[in-house]
Amino acid sequence: MKNIFRILSCLSLCLTAWLAPGLTARAQLQQDTTDVRNLPIPLFKNVNRTAYYSDAKKLDQIKRLEQKQDWPALYKALKAYVNNFGIQNFYKDTYYLWRLAKLSELVGNPDEARMYYRLVLKHHRSDIDLRTIELHYNELNKNEADLYVPLEYYYELVDYRRQVDTLMPPRSVLLNMGENVNSYMEDYGPTLNFQNTLMILTSKRNVQQVGIKKTVNEDLYFSELQDGVWSEAEPLEGINSQFNEGSATISRDGKTIYFSRCDSPDSYGSCDLFMASQQPDGRWGGVKNLGANLNSIAWDSHPSLSQTEDTLYFASDRIGGFGMSDIWYSVRSRSGEWGPARNAGPVVNTRHSEVSPFIHPRYNILYFSSNGQNLNFGEFDIFKSYWKWGRWGEPINIGPLVNGAGSEFYFTIDSEARDLYYAASKQDKMKTWTFTPFRCPWAPSRWPPPSSRAR
Repeated sequence: MKNIFRILSCLSLCLTAWLAPGLTARAQLQQDTTDVRNLPIPLFKNVNRTAYYSDAKKLDQIKRLEQKQDWPALYKALKAYVNNFGIQNFYKDTYYLWRLAKLSELVGNPDEARMYYRLVLKHHRSDIDLRTIELHYNELNKNEADLYVPLEYYYELVDYRRQVDTLMPPRSVLLNMGENVNSYMEDYGPTLNFQNTLMILTSKRNVQQVGIKKTVNEDLYFSELQDGVWSEAEPLEGINSQFNEGSATISRDGKTIYFSRCDSPDSYGSCDLFMASQQPDGRWGGVKNLGANLNSIAWDSHPSLSQTEDTLYFASDRIGGFGMSDIWYSVRSRSGEWGPARNAGPVVNTRHSEVSPFIHPRYNILYFSSNGQNLNFGEFDIFKSYWKWGRWGEPINIGPLVNGAGSEFYFTIDSEARDLYYAASKQDKMKTWTFTPFRCPWAPSRWPPPSSRAR
Protein backbone atom coordinates (compact mmCIF):
# COMPACT_ATOMS: atom_id res chain seq x y z
CA MET A 1 0.00 0.00 0.00
CA LYS A 2 2.85 2.37 0.75
CA ASN A 3 4.14 2.16 -2.83
CA ILE A 4 0.65 2.69 -4.21
CA PHE A 5 0.17 5.83 -2.15
CA ARG A 6 3.67 7.26 -2.42
CA ILE A 7 2.11 10.29 -4.08
CA LEU A 8 0.58 11.28 -0.76
CA SER A 9 3.82 11.12 1.22
CA CYS A 10 5.24 14.08 -0.69
CA LEU A 11 3.15 16.58 1.18
CA SER A 12 4.25 15.75 4.70
CA LEU A 13 6.05 18.53 6.56
CA CYS A 14 6.37 20.66 3.41
CA LEU A 15 9.52 18.88 2.20
CA THR A 16 8.37 19.21 -1.40
CA ALA A 17 9.40 22.86 -1.15
CA TRP A 18 13.02 21.67 -1.12
CA LEU A 19 12.63 20.18 -4.60
CA ALA A 20 10.79 23.03 -6.30
CA PRO A 21 13.84 25.07 -7.42
CA GLY A 22 15.24 22.04 -9.28
CA LEU A 23 12.07 21.20 -11.21
CA THR A 24 11.47 22.23 -14.79
CA ALA A 25 8.66 24.68 -15.49
CA ARG A 26 6.59 21.85 -16.95
CA ALA A 27 7.17 19.61 -13.93
CA GLN A 28 6.35 22.49 -11.60
CA LEU A 29 3.03 22.99 -13.38
CA GLN A 30 2.29 19.26 -13.18
CA GLN A 31 3.07 19.31 -9.48
CA ASP A 32 0.69 22.21 -8.88
CA THR A 33 -2.15 20.62 -10.80
CA THR A 34 -1.83 17.26 -9.03
CA ASP A 35 -1.55 18.70 -5.51
CA VAL A 36 -4.36 17.09 -3.49
CA ARG A 37 -4.90 20.40 -1.69
CA ASN A 38 -6.25 21.87 -4.94
CA LEU A 39 -8.59 19.08 -6.02
CA PRO A 40 -12.34 19.84 -6.00
CA ILE A 41 -14.08 17.78 -3.32
CA PRO A 42 -17.80 16.91 -3.66
CA LEU A 43 -19.99 18.53 -1.07
CA PHE A 44 -22.00 15.36 -0.26
CA LYS A 45 -24.80 17.58 1.03
CA ASN A 46 -26.86 14.64 2.36
CA VAL A 47 -24.24 13.36 4.81
CA ASN A 48 -25.84 15.25 7.69
CA ARG A 49 -29.39 15.13 6.32
CA THR A 50 -30.23 11.49 5.65
CA ALA A 51 -28.68 8.23 6.79
CA TYR A 52 -29.24 6.46 3.45
CA TYR A 53 -30.11 7.95 0.07
CA SER A 54 -32.05 5.95 -2.52
CA ASP A 55 -33.96 6.93 -5.65
CA ALA A 56 -35.41 4.01 -7.63
CA LYS A 57 -36.11 6.08 -10.76
CA LYS A 58 -32.56 7.39 -10.93
CA LEU A 59 -31.14 3.91 -10.36
CA ASP A 60 -33.31 2.59 -13.24
CA GLN A 61 -31.99 5.40 -15.42
CA ILE A 62 -28.40 4.50 -14.48
CA LYS A 63 -29.07 0.85 -15.34
CA ARG A 64 -30.54 1.74 -18.76
CA LEU A 65 -27.64 4.04 -19.61
CA GLU A 66 -25.19 1.30 -18.68
CA GLN A 67 -27.00 -1.19 -20.94
CA LYS A 68 -26.85 1.35 -23.79
CA GLN A 69 -23.15 1.98 -23.02
CA ASP A 70 -23.83 5.71 -23.15
CA TRP A 71 -20.77 6.47 -21.03
CA PRO A 72 -20.94 10.30 -20.99
CA ALA A 73 -24.60 10.27 -19.93
CA LEU A 74 -23.97 7.47 -17.45
CA TYR A 75 -21.06 9.42 -15.95
CA LYS A 76 -23.27 12.48 -15.46
CA ALA A 77 -26.19 10.52 -13.97
CA LEU A 78 -24.02 8.41 -11.66
CA LYS A 79 -22.06 11.42 -10.43
CA ALA A 80 -25.30 13.22 -9.53
CA TYR A 81 -26.52 10.12 -7.67
CA VAL A 82 -23.27 9.57 -5.74
CA ASN A 83 -23.10 13.22 -4.72
CA ASN A 84 -26.41 12.67 -2.88
CA PHE A 85 -24.98 9.86 -0.72
CA GLY A 86 -25.78 9.69 2.98
CA ILE A 87 -23.36 8.18 5.46
CA GLN A 88 -24.61 4.60 5.04
CA ASN A 89 -24.28 4.73 1.26
CA PHE A 90 -20.49 4.89 1.50
CA TYR A 91 -20.28 1.36 2.89
CA LYS A 92 -23.49 -0.11 1.48
CA ASP A 93 -23.15 1.28 -2.06
CA THR A 94 -19.38 1.43 -2.46
CA TYR A 95 -19.81 -0.18 -5.87
CA TYR A 96 -21.23 3.07 -7.25
CA LEU A 97 -18.14 4.98 -6.05
CA TRP A 98 -15.97 2.36 -7.74
CA ARG A 99 -18.00 2.58 -10.96
CA LEU A 100 -17.84 6.38 -10.94
CA ALA A 101 -14.07 6.29 -10.47
CA LYS A 102 -13.69 4.11 -13.57
CA LEU A 103 -16.05 6.36 -15.56
CA SER A 104 -14.06 9.43 -14.51
CA GLU A 105 -11.01 7.76 -16.03
CA LEU A 106 -12.95 6.96 -19.18
CA VAL A 107 -14.10 10.56 -19.75
CA GLY A 108 -10.56 11.86 -19.21
CA ASN A 109 -10.70 13.17 -15.63
CA PRO A 110 -7.88 11.33 -13.78
CA ASP A 111 -7.79 13.74 -10.83
CA GLU A 112 -11.45 13.10 -10.10
CA ALA A 113 -10.93 9.36 -10.59
CA ARG A 114 -8.18 9.36 -7.97
CA MET A 115 -10.47 11.12 -5.52
CA TYR A 116 -13.24 8.52 -5.91
CA TYR A 117 -10.76 5.64 -5.71
CA ARG A 118 -9.54 7.08 -2.40
CA LEU A 119 -13.12 7.13 -1.10
CA VAL A 120 -13.56 3.49 -2.11
CA LEU A 121 -10.39 2.51 -0.26
CA LYS A 122 -11.49 4.41 2.87
CA HIS A 123 -15.03 3.06 3.09
CA HIS A 124 -15.15 -0.34 1.38
CA ARG A 125 -16.35 -3.42 3.19
CA SER A 126 -15.87 -6.98 1.91
CA ASP A 127 -17.61 -6.78 -1.47
CA ILE A 128 -14.91 -4.83 -3.32
CA ASP A 129 -11.82 -6.28 -5.04
CA LEU A 130 -9.08 -4.13 -3.50
CA ARG A 131 -6.36 -5.49 -5.77
CA THR A 132 -8.17 -4.18 -8.84
CA ILE A 133 -8.68 -0.76 -7.26
CA GLU A 134 -5.02 -0.56 -6.27
CA LEU A 135 -3.94 -1.41 -9.80
CA HIS A 136 -6.10 1.38 -11.22
CA TYR A 137 -4.95 3.86 -8.59
CA ASN A 138 -1.29 2.98 -9.11
CA GLU A 139 -1.63 3.31 -12.89
CA LEU A 140 -3.11 6.81 -12.51
CA ASN A 141 -0.24 7.88 -10.26
CA LYS A 142 2.73 6.42 -12.11
CA ASN A 143 3.52 9.54 -14.16
CA GLU A 144 3.48 11.82 -11.13
CA ALA A 145 5.43 9.62 -8.71
CA ASP A 146 8.85 11.04 -9.61
CA LEU A 147 7.72 14.58 -8.79
CA TYR A 148 7.64 13.79 -5.10
CA VAL A 149 10.23 13.11 -2.45
CA PRO A 150 10.87 9.34 -2.32
CA LEU A 151 9.94 7.61 0.91
CA GLU A 152 13.51 6.38 1.29
CA TYR A 153 14.67 10.01 1.51
CA TYR A 154 12.60 10.54 4.63
CA TYR A 155 14.17 7.52 6.30
CA GLU A 156 17.65 8.83 5.48
CA LEU A 157 16.72 12.04 7.33
CA VAL A 158 15.45 10.06 10.30
CA ASP A 159 18.65 8.03 10.42
CA TYR A 160 20.70 11.23 10.27
CA ARG A 161 18.86 12.65 13.25
CA ARG A 162 19.60 9.58 15.35
CA GLN A 163 23.25 10.53 15.13
CA VAL A 164 22.76 14.13 16.32
CA ASP A 165 24.04 15.22 19.73
CA THR A 166 20.82 16.02 21.60
CA LEU A 167 22.60 18.35 24.02
CA MET A 168 22.47 21.05 21.34
CA PRO A 169 19.87 19.74 18.92
CA PRO A 170 19.21 21.43 15.57
CA ARG A 171 15.66 21.97 14.37
CA SER A 172 13.41 18.97 13.77
CA VAL A 173 14.57 16.76 16.64
CA LEU A 174 12.37 14.91 19.13
CA LEU A 175 12.78 16.18 22.69
CA ASN A 176 11.13 14.70 25.75
CA MET A 177 9.34 17.41 27.73
CA GLY A 178 11.24 16.43 30.85
CA GLU A 179 10.32 15.71 34.45
CA ASN A 180 8.64 19.09 34.99
CA VAL A 181 5.89 18.09 32.57
CA ASN A 182 6.05 14.31 32.21
CA SER A 183 5.58 11.87 35.06
CA TYR A 184 6.10 8.15 35.66
CA MET A 185 2.48 7.62 34.55
CA GLU A 186 0.82 8.33 31.21
CA ASP A 187 0.83 11.98 30.08
CA TYR A 188 -0.91 13.11 26.90
CA GLY A 189 -3.43 15.52 25.37
CA PRO A 190 -1.37 18.75 25.47
CA THR A 191 -2.92 22.06 24.44
CA LEU A 192 -1.48 25.59 24.36
CA ASN A 193 -2.95 29.03 24.82
CA PHE A 194 -2.69 31.44 21.89
CA GLN A 195 0.39 33.12 23.38
CA ASN A 196 2.17 29.73 23.68
CA THR A 197 2.95 30.40 27.34
CA LEU A 198 0.49 28.02 29.02
CA MET A 199 0.23 24.27 28.43
CA ILE A 200 -2.64 22.16 29.71
CA LEU A 201 -2.18 18.39 29.55
CA THR A 202 -3.91 15.22 30.68
CA SER A 203 -2.20 12.91 33.16
CA LYS A 204 -2.89 9.75 35.14
CA ARG A 205 -0.35 10.61 37.82
CA ASN A 206 -3.07 11.02 40.48
CA VAL A 207 -2.96 7.52 41.93
CA GLN A 208 -4.79 6.66 45.14
CA GLN A 209 -4.08 3.40 46.91
CA VAL A 210 -6.08 2.09 49.86
CA GLY A 211 -4.87 -1.34 50.94
CA ILE A 212 -4.56 -3.50 47.84
CA LYS A 213 -6.95 -1.34 45.81
CA LYS A 214 -5.32 1.23 43.50
CA THR A 215 -7.38 3.93 41.78
CA VAL A 216 -5.99 5.96 38.87
CA ASN A 217 -7.72 9.28 38.28
CA GLU A 218 -7.33 11.12 34.97
CA ASP A 219 -6.89 14.86 35.60
CA LEU A 220 -5.89 18.08 33.88
CA TYR A 221 -2.56 19.75 34.75
CA PHE A 222 -1.01 23.03 33.64
CA SER A 223 2.55 24.20 33.08
CA GLU A 224 3.74 27.75 32.33
CA LEU A 225 6.65 28.80 30.15
CA GLN A 226 9.00 30.84 32.32
CA ASP A 227 12.29 32.13 30.88
CA GLY A 228 12.20 29.45 28.19
CA VAL A 229 11.56 26.60 30.64
CA TRP A 230 8.26 24.83 31.30
CA SER A 231 7.37 24.95 35.02
CA GLU A 232 6.42 21.93 37.08
CA ALA A 233 2.96 20.73 36.10
CA GLU A 234 0.26 21.46 38.69
CA PRO A 235 -3.35 20.20 38.99
CA LEU A 236 -5.96 22.42 37.35
CA GLU A 237 -8.04 23.25 40.40
CA GLY A 238 -11.71 24.10 39.92
CA ILE A 239 -12.03 21.65 37.01
CA ASN A 240 -10.56 18.39 38.30
CA SER A 241 -12.99 16.26 40.25
CA GLN A 242 -13.46 12.72 41.54
CA PHE A 243 -14.30 11.81 37.94
CA ASN A 244 -11.94 11.71 34.95
CA GLU A 245 -11.07 14.94 33.08
CA GLY A 246 -8.92 15.26 29.98
CA SER A 247 -8.42 16.51 26.42
CA ALA A 248 -8.74 20.25 26.99
CA THR A 249 -8.72 23.18 24.58
CA ILE A 250 -8.56 26.84 25.57
CA SER A 251 -10.20 29.89 23.98
CA ARG A 252 -8.13 32.60 22.35
CA ASP A 253 -8.67 35.04 25.24
CA GLY A 254 -7.69 32.34 27.74
CA LYS A 255 -10.92 32.63 29.73
CA THR A 256 -12.75 29.48 28.66
CA ILE A 257 -11.63 25.86 28.69
CA TYR A 258 -13.47 23.06 26.90
CA PHE A 259 -12.67 19.54 28.07
CA SER A 260 -14.03 16.02 28.42
CA ARG A 261 -15.28 14.46 31.64
CA CYS A 262 -16.02 10.75 31.98
CA ASP A 263 -18.20 8.66 34.27
CA SER A 264 -19.92 11.74 35.66
CA PRO A 265 -23.58 11.57 36.82
CA ASP A 266 -24.40 14.73 34.83
CA SER A 267 -23.15 13.19 31.57
CA TYR A 268 -25.29 11.83 28.75
CA GLY A 269 -22.74 9.17 27.75
CA SER A 270 -19.53 7.55 28.95
CA CYS A 271 -17.60 10.78 28.27
CA ASP A 272 -19.12 14.22 27.57
CA LEU A 273 -17.78 17.62 26.60
CA PHE A 274 -17.88 20.33 29.27
CA MET A 275 -16.76 23.93 29.61
CA ALA A 276 -15.32 25.97 32.48
CA SER A 277 -14.86 29.73 32.81
CA GLN A 278 -12.19 31.78 34.52
CA GLN A 279 -13.70 33.51 37.54
CA PRO A 280 -13.04 37.16 38.58
CA ASP A 281 -10.44 35.96 41.12
CA GLY A 282 -8.54 34.10 38.37
CA ARG A 283 -9.65 30.64 39.45
CA TRP A 284 -11.50 28.19 37.26
CA GLY A 285 -15.16 27.37 37.88
CA GLY A 286 -18.66 27.42 36.45
CA VAL A 287 -18.25 23.94 34.99
CA LYS A 288 -21.22 22.89 32.85
CA ASN A 289 -22.12 20.21 30.34
CA LEU A 290 -22.34 21.46 26.72
CA GLY A 291 -25.72 19.79 26.33
CA ALA A 292 -27.57 17.04 24.50
CA ASN A 293 -27.31 18.73 21.09
CA LEU A 294 -23.57 18.19 21.07
CA ASN A 295 -23.08 15.24 23.43
CA SER A 296 -24.47 11.76 22.87
CA ILE A 297 -25.10 8.57 24.84
CA ALA A 298 -21.70 7.35 23.58
CA TRP A 299 -18.12 8.64 23.96
CA ASP A 300 -17.46 12.31 23.07
CA SER A 301 -14.01 13.82 23.58
CA HIS A 302 -11.00 15.67 22.08
CA PRO A 303 -12.54 19.16 21.57
CA SER A 304 -10.89 21.82 19.39
CA LEU A 305 -12.20 25.32 18.61
CA SER A 306 -12.29 26.85 15.15
CA GLN A 307 -10.44 30.13 14.57
CA THR A 308 -13.70 32.05 14.87
CA GLU A 309 -14.57 30.05 18.01
CA ASP A 310 -18.14 29.44 16.87
CA THR A 311 -17.47 25.83 15.84
CA LEU A 312 -16.27 23.05 18.13
CA TYR A 313 -14.70 19.97 16.54
CA PHE A 314 -14.48 16.74 18.51
CA ALA A 315 -14.21 12.95 18.24
CA SER A 316 -17.10 10.59 18.95
CA ASP A 317 -17.94 6.91 18.59
CA ARG A 318 -21.69 7.58 18.47
CA ILE A 319 -23.97 5.52 16.27
CA GLY A 320 -24.48 6.91 12.78
CA GLY A 321 -20.87 7.65 11.80
CA PHE A 322 -18.64 6.18 9.11
CA GLY A 323 -16.43 4.06 11.37
CA MET A 324 -15.40 3.16 14.90
CA SER A 325 -14.99 6.84 15.80
CA ASP A 326 -15.40 9.94 13.62
CA ILE A 327 -14.60 13.64 13.64
CA TRP A 328 -17.76 15.66 14.33
CA TYR A 329 -18.49 19.35 14.87
CA SER A 330 -21.12 21.62 16.39
CA VAL A 331 -21.85 25.24 15.50
CA ARG A 332 -22.73 27.73 18.23
CA SER A 333 -25.66 30.04 17.55
CA ARG A 334 -25.58 33.78 18.17
CA SER A 335 -27.49 33.11 21.40
CA GLY A 336 -24.62 30.93 22.62
CA GLU A 337 -26.30 27.53 22.23
CA TRP A 338 -24.42 24.66 20.60
CA GLY A 339 -26.27 23.19 17.63
CA PRO A 340 -26.75 19.53 16.67
CA ALA A 341 -23.53 17.61 16.03
CA ARG A 342 -22.61 17.22 12.36
CA ASN A 343 -20.28 14.68 10.79
CA ALA A 344 -17.11 16.03 9.14
CA GLY A 345 -17.80 13.82 6.12
CA PRO A 346 -16.39 10.89 4.12
CA VAL A 347 -13.20 12.61 3.00
CA VAL A 348 -11.93 13.07 6.57
CA ASN A 349 -13.60 10.06 8.20
CA THR A 350 -13.10 6.40 7.25
CA ARG A 351 -14.46 2.97 8.18
CA HIS A 352 -11.87 2.83 10.98
CA SER A 353 -11.10 5.52 13.61
CA GLU A 354 -10.40 9.25 13.49
CA VAL A 355 -9.59 11.02 16.78
CA SER A 356 -7.78 14.05 18.23
CA PRO A 357 -8.97 16.82 15.89
CA PHE A 358 -6.96 20.05 16.14
CA ILE A 359 -7.75 23.27 14.30
CA HIS A 360 -4.70 25.47 13.96
CA PRO A 361 -5.34 28.88 15.60
CA ARG A 362 -3.94 30.90 12.66
CA TYR A 363 -4.19 28.80 9.51
CA ASN A 364 -7.10 26.95 7.94
CA ILE A 365 -5.78 23.47 8.63
CA LEU A 366 -7.39 20.55 10.45
CA TYR A 367 -5.00 18.07 12.04
CA PHE A 368 -6.20 14.73 13.39
CA SER A 369 -5.07 11.16 14.05
CA SER A 370 -6.32 8.17 12.10
CA ASN A 371 -5.70 4.47 11.58
CA GLY A 372 -7.90 4.29 8.49
CA GLN A 373 -6.47 6.66 5.90
CA ASN A 374 -4.82 5.43 2.70
CA LEU A 375 -1.24 5.89 3.92
CA ASN A 376 -0.26 5.00 7.48
CA PHE A 377 3.29 4.43 8.72
CA GLY A 378 2.16 2.90 12.00
CA GLU A 379 -1.09 2.44 13.86
CA PHE A 380 -2.53 5.95 14.44
CA ASP A 381 -0.78 8.61 12.32
CA ILE A 382 -1.22 12.38 12.31
CA PHE A 383 -2.82 13.86 9.18
CA LYS A 384 -3.67 17.36 8.01
CA SER A 385 -6.49 18.66 5.81
CA TYR A 386 -6.81 22.09 4.19
CA TRP A 387 -10.04 24.10 4.20
CA LYS A 388 -11.07 24.79 0.58
CA TRP A 389 -14.37 25.44 -1.18
CA GLY A 390 -16.24 25.42 2.11
CA ARG A 391 -15.15 21.91 3.12
CA TRP A 392 -12.13 19.93 4.31
CA GLY A 393 -9.87 18.54 1.60
CA GLU A 394 -8.09 15.21 1.19
CA PRO A 395 -6.07 14.37 4.35
CA ILE A 396 -2.29 14.34 4.02
CA ASN A 397 0.02 12.23 6.17
CA ILE A 398 2.56 14.57 7.80
CA GLY A 399 5.25 11.97 7.31
CA PRO A 400 7.58 9.51 9.07
CA LEU A 401 9.65 12.21 10.75
CA VAL A 402 6.73 12.33 13.22
CA ASN A 403 4.65 9.24 12.47
CA GLY A 404 6.39 6.03 13.49
CA ALA A 405 5.56 2.37 13.89
CA GLY A 406 3.41 3.03 16.98
CA SER A 407 0.64 5.58 17.47
CA GLU A 408 0.83 9.36 17.41
CA PHE A 409 -2.14 11.33 18.70
CA TYR A 410 -3.28 13.79 21.38
CA PHE A 411 -1.35 16.77 20.03
CA THR A 412 -1.25 20.52 19.56
CA ILE A 413 0.74 22.95 17.43
CA ASP A 414 1.83 26.36 18.65
CA SER A 415 0.20 29.44 17.10
CA GLU A 416 3.36 30.24 15.12
CA ALA A 417 3.32 26.77 13.50
CA ARG A 418 6.83 26.02 14.68
CA ASP A 419 6.48 23.35 17.36
CA LEU A 420 4.37 20.21 17.44
CA TYR A 421 3.59 18.79 20.89
CA TYR A 422 2.15 15.31 20.89
CA ALA A 423 1.89 11.97 22.66
CA ALA A 424 3.69 9.01 21.14
CA SER A 425 3.23 5.41 22.19
CA LYS A 426 6.44 4.03 23.61
CA GLN A 427 6.11 0.37 24.56
CA ASP A 428 3.34 0.27 27.19
CA LYS A 429 3.18 3.98 28.06
CA MET A 430 2.53 7.32 26.41
CA LYS A 431 4.63 10.40 27.06
CA THR A 432 4.20 13.98 25.95
CA TRP A 433 6.93 14.92 23.50
CA THR A 434 7.76 18.08 21.64
CA PHE A 435 8.76 18.02 18.02
CA THR A 436 10.19 21.07 16.29
CA PRO A 437 9.44 20.48 12.60
CA PHE A 438 10.96 22.06 9.55
CA ARG A 439 9.66 25.60 9.16
CA CYS A 440 6.93 25.40 6.57
CA PRO A 441 5.70 28.23 4.35
CA TRP A 442 2.42 28.62 6.23
CA ALA A 443 1.04 31.40 4.00
CA PRO A 444 -2.40 32.42 5.32
CA SER A 445 -5.13 31.04 3.11
CA ARG A 446 -7.31 33.42 1.15
CA TRP A 447 -10.22 31.08 1.78
CA PRO A 448 -12.60 31.87 4.67
CA PRO A 449 -11.96 30.13 7.99
CA PRO A 450 -13.98 27.05 8.95
CA SER A 451 -16.91 28.54 10.82
CA SER A 452 -20.67 28.69 10.62
CA ARG A 453 -20.43 32.05 8.85
CA ALA A 454 -18.36 30.46 6.08
CA ARG A 455 -20.78 27.65 5.33
